[in-house]
Formats: sequence, structure tokens, C-alpha cells
Amino acid sequence: MPFFLKIFVFILTFGISVETYADYSDPKPNRFIDEIEAFEIWDSKNSYPKNSFLFVGSSSIRFWKTSLAFPEVQIINRGFGGSEISDINYFYNKIVRPYAAKKILLYAGDNDIARGKTVDQVFEDYLEFVTKVQSDFPETKIAFISIKPSKSRWDKWPKMKKVNAMVKNYSEEQDKLEYVDLASPLINSEGELKNVFIQDGLHLNQFGYSLWKKALASSLK
Repeated sequence: MPFFLKIFVFILTFGISVETYADYSDPKPNRFIDEIEAFEIWDSKNSYPKNSFLFVGSSSIRFWKTSLAFPEVQIINRGFGGSEISDINYFYNKIVRPYAAKKILLYAGDNDIARGKTVDQVFEDYLEFVTKVQSDFPETKIAFISIKPSKSRWDKWPKMKKVNAMVKNYSEEQDKLEYVDLASPLINSEGELKNVFIQDGLHLNQFGYSLWKKALASSLK
């Protein structure tokens, strides 16, 4: 039997998942160059509030009208759809560092796991983000908004939960880090997803965002 067939039989026999050991490289961040340049153009023409709350992350942040949800505080939204934590790290000097925010609320990891990154890779990218922020702004607090379950990515939820657990455990040991559970409000008592998604089964509808607003309110004080 050829060697590659022996390996295949071994994998099938012992149930080893190839995906578990796959090392997915970061996607090319410059696919977002138009969105990032749009942020820079806005910043060049407007003053942004100091001591603000900065929301940064993927489309769940981009679609959320955060300033309307929390009108009592100064909000900056730098969400760009499809982004992974590695993209946020790459553009850190353009979308995080300029604002010297009072608190940074990060939602990412959803696309990372969906594209095939391992749990460890996503957590390491998160740690890189934390290192960048703490190096520049040691007093700034970072809140990780838990990766959400969704209809379209329900099969990825077990891995997403593992990332959430790793971030939660790590945050509990750090003074300036916070883990905010915005996943649980989307699940009912039977362990099923509530009616909180738009037609694509991935992004939140108005009701979903209202649950997020309620759960996150205490973190914006």
C-alpha cells in the first residue's frame, strides 16, 4: 500500500482530525485597504472624541449602530466586515492607536474560525493585540466581546466556545482585561438559538443587537 494511503487509513481508523493540526496562514490584509483609507479620510476631516470607547472588529461591529445604542458615551466604531484578529493587528496603527481610547471593545475571531484557523492561532492573535495595546496604553482596558454562535456557522460553535473560554480564563487573571459574554443571551434555555439573525443566518437583527446592548451596558461606564 502506498505511504499516503497508509496515512489516510490511519487517520480514518483513529479518528484524527486533519483540521485540528492545520496551520492556516493569515489572509492578505490589504483586501481591506479601501475601508481603512475611508477611516483615515474621515479622521483627517473630523475630530474624534478623546477618552472614548473604541469598538473594533468584524461585520458584527460594522453593522452595529453603536453610537445610537450608547448615546450617553463617546463612541468610535472601526468595524470592517470579514476581518480577522490578524487584520486588526496589521492595521493597528491606523484603526486603534490614533484614538488613545479609554476602553477598547474587540469583537473578532468569528471569521477566523470559520476560515479554518485553529483555536490556538486565534488565541495567539488575541494575545498579540493585547500586547500592542498594553505597550502603547498600559492603562487602557480591553473588553473581548465573546464570539457569537450563529445559524450559518453552528458547526463551528464548539471551536468558538473554546476560544471564548481561553480568553475568559486569561482575562480573569489580568487587571486590564475583560471578557463580556454576549453569546449566552442569543441562546434559549433549550440550548437553541433565538430568533436573532437576519436572513443570512450570520449577522444579528435588531432584536439580537438589543440583547447585546443590554448585556454590554455595564461595560460602558
